[in-house]
Amino acid sequence: MSTQATAPKAPGTSPLTAARTLATAARVLRQLTHDRRTIALLLLIPVVLITLLRYVFDGSPQTFDSIGASLLGIFPLITMFLVTSIATLRERTSGTLERLLAMPLGKGDLIAGYALAFGAVAIVQSLLATGLSVWALGLDVTGSPWLLLLVALLDALLGTALGLFVSAFAASEFQAVQFMPAVIFPQLLLCGLFIARDRMAPVLEAISNVLPMSYAVDGMNEVRHHAAITGDFVRDIAIVAGCALLVLGLGAATLRRRTA
Repeated sequence: MSTQATAPKAPGTSPLTAARTLATAARVLRQLTHDRRTIALLLLIPVVLITLLRYVFDGSPQTFDSIGASLLGIFPLITMFLVTSIATLRERTSGTLERLLAMPLGKGDLIAGYALAFGAVAIVQSLLATGLSVWALGLDVTGSPWLLLLVALLDALLGTALGLFVSAFAASEFQAVQFMPAVIFPQLLLCGLFIARDRMAPVLEAISNVLPMSYAVDGMNEVRHHAAITGDFVRDIAIVAGCALLVLGLGAATLRRRTA
């Protein structure tokens, strides 16, 4: 009987499994709980900013209503992008990522584990910010606050995915922060927060139509103006969720074990 040799698998190419993904998520969550500054950034900063915004427009509650819902989606995206990109880069520069991928841990396990861990944090973050805005700060929305929470959560997951993706192209934490003006700020300017997208120059409107933050803001505005779930709302959250999954896939494909 002949025996056929099997080529060994390259590190980081193991198929994705639930056990390894959950183990990765648990490790990331343990690290987060020991980092008080990161926890404060993730959970308290969005709450502080939305509260500050409420009292900036204390004499004009209609203005707070018009932009508060949109910012409920933007704040989680920005904070999750910043924290995730730096945390992933720190794993690589410290050699932790290289050691993990030398074990039976695939890139998909690592990316999915990070997404799951930060997704759990995003749920808490979104609950705090949405609950405070609607029930304490008086944000007036026509639709269900739970739909606001859904959009905020998807936005936070999108920020996590973007952070994981761009961390592959940074060589230091400073460079990771520098990606924010390139990745986040153009979306912030073109998402429709400052002016309706159909009133922009045609070229800018066309660009805004392919940026995921535009649909995050549109989804929040649908909840603000409509009591029932609309077709546009379903389209908006589907695009945000699809972009998050696409970027997570790109993050797994471009993930490097160490910084050159």
